[in-house]
Amino acid sequence: MSSLSLRSGLVRGLTAGTVVASLAGGLAACGGDSDAATTTDSAAGTVTVGALSNGAAKQATLKVSEVKSISAELPKSVAKNGTLKVGVGFLPAGSPPLGYVGSDQKTLTGSEADFGRLVAAVLGLKPELQNSTWENLFIGLDSGKVQVAISNVTVTEERKQKYEFASYRQDNLGFAVPASSKWSFGGDYESLAGKTVAVGAGTNQERILLEWKKKLAAEGKKLTVKYFQDNNSTYLALAAGKIDAYFAPNPSVAYQVSQTKGTAKAVRNAGTYSGAGATLQGLIAATAKKGSGFAKPFADAINYLIENGQYAKWLAAWNLSNEAVAKSQVNPPGLPLSDS
Repeated sequence: MSSLSLRSGLVRGLTAGTVVASLAGGLAACGGDSDAATTTDSAAGTVTVGALSNGAAKQATLKVSEVKSISAELPKSVAKNGTLKVGVGFLPAGSPPLGYVGSDQKTLTGSEADFGRLVAAVLGLKPELQNSTWENLFIGLDSGKVQVAISNVTVTEERKQKYEFASYRQDNLGFAVPASSKWSFGGDYESLAGKTVAVGAGTNQERILLEWKKKLAAEGKKLTVKYFQDNNSTYLALAAGKIDAYFAPNPSVAYQVSQTKGTAKAVRNAGTYSGAGATLQGLIAATAKKGSGFAKPFADAINYLIENGQYAKWLAAWNLSNEAVAKSQVNPPGLPLSDS
C-alpha cells in the first residue's frame, strides 16, 4: 500500500503507516492477489471472531444460523450456488485490525473478514474470501469475480453511480494520545489550540487538520502539525512527549491501543471525528455492483446481527465499538461528489 492521495485517503480511511504497524507487530505479509482460507474451525451454526489475530482481538465464538426469511431475498443464482464471494483489499502487506494474514501464516483474519463470515452465516452461504490489492477489489466487483466487498469502503455519491451499499460501521478518525494524557478531543477544532498533532501526509485527516489549523490561526491561536516517516516513528514521538496526539484512522488507533495496553508506551483514543467532516457522518458499507440485488439482503442480515447482539460482540472483539451504527441502511447519503 502506498501513501494515499487526498482523494483515496478520504474514501479508504487508512494511511501507509497502518501497513508499517502491521509489519512492526509481527503480522504476516503476503504478495499478489490470492484466495485466503475461507473459514476457521467454528462449529456449524457458529462463527469465531478474532481467531488467529496475534493479539489484535479478543476471540469470541458467536451463534449465527441462517435466517431463511433473509436468505430468500438473495438473487436465485447465489442462493443456488451456496457461496458468497467476499472481496477484501488488503494486499500486499495487510492493514490490522481490518484485514491481514493470521498467526497460522495462511488464514485471512481481521474485523472485515470476520464480518463477511457473520453476514454469510445469516444468509446461509459459505464465505469465500478473496484478498487483493485495493484497486483490484473494484475490478473484481465489476467483473463478477467477487459479489460483495467488505473492506472498509466508504459510501460516496460518486461510488453510488456504480455500486450499491449496506452500511455497517461509522467511518471515523481518532486521536491517539499517551494513556497518561488528560487531554480529550472536544468535538471541534477549538480543543486543539496550543497542541502539537502528528498526521499522515496526503490523507483525508491531514486535509481536515490543516483546515482546523487555518481556522485557529485566524483566531490568533496556534496548532502545530508534524509529520513523521512512518507509524512507528510517530508513536515513538508520542511516547517521548514530542507530540500531544496523532490524528489517524480510528481502526488504526484501535489497533495501537490493543498492542500497547499495559506497556510503558500505552496509548488511548482521546476522541473521534467523522471522516466525512462536521456535517455528515461517514459510513463504511458492504459494497456490491449496482443492480445486483445484494444490498437489501445484506442490510437485513446486518440488522439481524445488530438486533441479536452478535454485531456488538464482533465490534467489541476488535476494539471498534466506537464505530457502531444503530441500523444498516441501503444506499445511505455518501460523501458529496465535491469531496469524494
